[in-house]
Amino acid sequence: MDTIELTIKLAPNEPWNEIIVAELAEVGFESFVHTEEGLIAYSPVTIDYDDAIKQSSLSNPVGFKFEMSKRIIPAENWNAKWEENFDPVYVEKYVSILAPFHDESLAIGMRVIIQPKMSFGTGHHQTTWMMSKALFELNEMPKNVLDMGTGTGVLAIISENLGADRILAIDIESGALDNAIENTERNHCSKIECLIGDVDLLGNENFGLVIANINKNILKVQMQSYSDILEKHGVLLLSGFFKVDVQEMLDFASNYAFEKVKLFEKDEWAAIQLKKM
Repeated sequence: MDTIELTIKLAPNEPWNEIIVAELAEVGFESFVHTEEGLIAYSPVTIDYDDAIKQSSLSNPVGFKFEMSKRIIPAENWNAKWEENFDPVYVEKYVSILAPFHDESLAIGMRVIIQPKMSFGTGHHQTTWMMSKALFELNEMPKNVLDMGTGTGVLAIISENLGADRILAIDIESGALDNAIENTERNHCSKIECLIGDVDLLGNENFGLVIANINKNILKVQMQSYSDILEKHGVLLLSGFFKVDVQEMLDFASNYAFEKVKLFEKDEWAAIQLKKM
């Protein structure tokens, strides 16, 4: 499938690049690259582009100016274009997220190899970065893990490397799921099951850890499901929302027997570690 590449120059860049990324993610854009001048956003050509722009701050800019250009990238050129913008990701001392074409001697800590394709979660975005850090800072890695919205599978891969015995990785996008399967194989993982779908796939299985890096609205819709499948005192890691949304998310989660354990922040984004009471 062909891809829309939307290049946006912003003045000022911060915090508008984060705001616009969140808005475009809500309306069908699936991957983003932050630049010194703004951002580059990618989406399938099947989205309603004009409607997507109307639903974002770009339709009525207040407090910022922007320049925007759009082009169509043929499907066969997608990986080459993405590789141009794919740099190694270092999550402090914990883990290095590299592509197969990177020099592996650059790795610090755990090494995870991700083939960059059009799916969210390579580690470049602040939310994936924070969730990766949160996994390393758990007191203990639970044996049974659910990774909702797995994207490239990077968080599932880290979970297995940290000691999880079973990881169920779910995504609604077939392209993302294919990429996750490829990446789990590339990292020699044997304990990750990748499935396409949503919370409707969840049966009676219980988990000690649920990872959900999606967006605020979906997290709220699925909160009851997370509570139902988590063991008592199980861990819920949430991200995909801004720092200004933290209290709203904490108040909402408290209705489902969740209690705050730890807060992570990076730029304008946040992640929360919760415990089921």
